[in-house]
Amino acid sequence: MLGSLSKFKVFKDKKFYCGKPKKSKELNFVGKKKIFFSASLMLIVLSVVMTFTGVDVDIEFKGGTIISYSYSGDIDADAAKSEIEDIIGSDVNIQTGDLFDNDKKSLTISFVSNEGLTSDKQTELTDAIQEKYPDNEIEILDSNDVSPTAGREFFLKCLVAVIFSSIVLIIYIAFRFRKIGGMSAGVCAVATLLHDIIIVYGIYILLGFSINSNFMAVILTILGYSINDTIVIYDRIRENRKLLPKAPLNELVNKSINQSVRRSVRTSLTTVMSMVTIVVVALIFGVDSILSFSVPLIFGMLVGTYSSLCIASPLWVWWNNRKAKN
Repeated sequence: MLGSLSKFKVFKDKKFYCGKPKKSKELNFVGKKKIFFSASLMLIVLSVVMTFTGVDVDIEFKGGTIISYSYSGDIDADAAKSEIEDIIGSDVNIQTGDLFDNDKKSLTISFVSNEGLTSDKQTELTDAIQEKYPDNEIEILDSNDVSPTAGREFFLKCLVAVIFSSIVLIIYIAFRFRKIGGMSAGVCAVATLLHDIIIVYGIYILLGFSINSNFMAVILTILGYSINDTIVIYDRIRENRKLLPKAPLNELVNKSINQSVRRSVRTSLTTVMSMVTIVVVALIFGVDSILSFSVPLIFGMLVGTYSSLCIASPLWVWWNNRKAKN
């Protein structure tokens, strides 16, 4: 009989025997906000300083020519780069990869050009490459000229999209969380997103990737990912304010972050593991375009998780405490 009773959940609860359940230790995110702010400030400064070491802006933004070829066998990219530069008379970037629809590989040549490449010059380049590598079955796949004006317009459109989305986010958060001072919460959330953008920008430079459309895609992805975690914490703060109306702000926010930390970390790790798998596949097949998106995105997701837990809400607490003193 005792064995049967022991199977019931109620008899496994320590409180049934006048014991107290073990409380999980809460992390003091708000109390350590100065450490987090200092670390973030250091990363932001480093990201800005790295700008002066040289930023590789892709043809998409500064204008130029992009030519793609297919080939079989193996081609030394460094040797091909030197030979193509001699033909064109300017610096070029070379990227190689695998074509998924057949057994051939791809060779992509890009270089800065104000007027593009004439058809005669393109034919001369193709003939020279085919002559240099007669056994590699080289064939032209695509050729595009991007004017500097079009590149600037594309960059400005991306910038406008980020600014517009930031304004919409402030308005949305201000309305949704108006009972806990929504406008300040919205501004702090967007400030956190700016923090993420600058650090990811620094990571791009550090890893040697070009600033291109992939960069803008990474930024927009991280903005959505980071703001989602921040809104979840704000939602917990709002609910806990109803349950604990007299609780100090620091304690209330810290409790809300701790209630959300496991969910945020688990979600981030799951997503990062998926992205690592994509990176491994891209490395195996030599797909540089995927690497320039997935690798910075991994770091960006980690930065976004860190900022939503350690920056956004503690920054909001600091704002409100300063406001209360004044």
